[in-house]
Amino acid sequence: MEQRLGSTRTPSGAEIAYAAAGHGPPLLFVGGWLSHLELSWALPAERRLLESLARGRTLLRYDRPGCGLSERTTPAQPSLDGEIEVVASVLDAVGVERTDVVAASLGVPLMVEWAARHPERVRRLVLYGGWARGADIGAPEVRDHVVGLVAANWGLGADVLTDVFAPDASAGTRAALSAYQRQAASPETATALLRLCYEIDVTPSLGQVRAHTLVVHRAQDRAAPLEQARLIASGVPGARLEVLPGRSHLPYVGDTARLVASIRTFLGLPVDPPAEPLALTPRQEQVAALVAEGLTNREIGQRLGIDERSAEGHLERIRLRLGVRSRAQVAAWWVASSAE
Repeated sequence: MEQRLGSTRTPSGAEIAYAAAGHGPPLLFVGGWLSHLELSWALPAERRLLESLARGRTLLRYDRPGCGLSERTTPAQPSLDGEIEVVASVLDAVGVERTDVVAASLGVPLMVEWAARHPERVRRLVLYGGWARGADIGAPEVRDHVVGLVAANWGLGADVLTDVFAPDASAGTRAALSAYQRQAASPETATALLRLCYEIDVTPSLGQVRAHTLVVHRAQDRAAPLEQARLIASGVPGARLEVLPGRSHLPYVGDTARLVASIRTFLGLPVDPPAEPLALTPRQEQVAALVAEGLTNREIGQRLGIDERSAEGHLERIRLRLGVRSRAQVAAWWVASSAE
């Protein structure tokens, strides 16, 4: 499966990158605080989740302002209204009037607000690992410490947040996730979006959601307390709460198969066996490892005793096999998969 990239502009002038994968009725996926459409597609664990959601659907995603492939100018303090404007711009750009929605983490309060403001544009709503009131997801001193750490030392902050978000991830996935966060946004953008996570409050909008809603949460989620899921489920009319075992906040870490089965069943889609992980030939693995070291095609050829054109050919076949476009994506895939 390959993803197709596009871009649009919001009425405020921000350039937004979006991606579509799969074929069928639309399914909008709105993830957590940071994203990078290309690097997430190269991360094996996240790629398996996205492809599982895209089977039988056209999965739509986007990078919010300041993140990933979207305009990287650090925005003013992000706001709920600004995030809603981005969602409207993306859906309008791809010609989608009404869609099912899967939201995770920060995407949960955003999509609660979207569904409350635009009930005619949401069919079914899945809310995973989120919250309604950001002030309740951590003590004030903890929130201040995390924001200060990200602002002062983004490298260390990304490592700490990776441990919080994905305690059950493999060493390779944790390393890739930490690098992924740093590449997805500048420390200024990361800090601004983290503040939005803590400041957002959509509790007044819960009762206005009219979409058929499933709230899914892992029992020991270390980033978003289960009490917030209960608050959302009790506030949204007719919502159903499903609590899954586990402590990882990221949907693609831990028992992803069970989470995907819950989502696809709710959306009326068949539950297929998990896809086999993508694999390369031994020679392609050697090339991918050297790409991750930052070597050029000529240097790879010299290291492996082949000519530059052969190295280029191996790299092109790797890109086709993984469904990615850039050397950075190949490197991200190798870092994450080599220690899985």
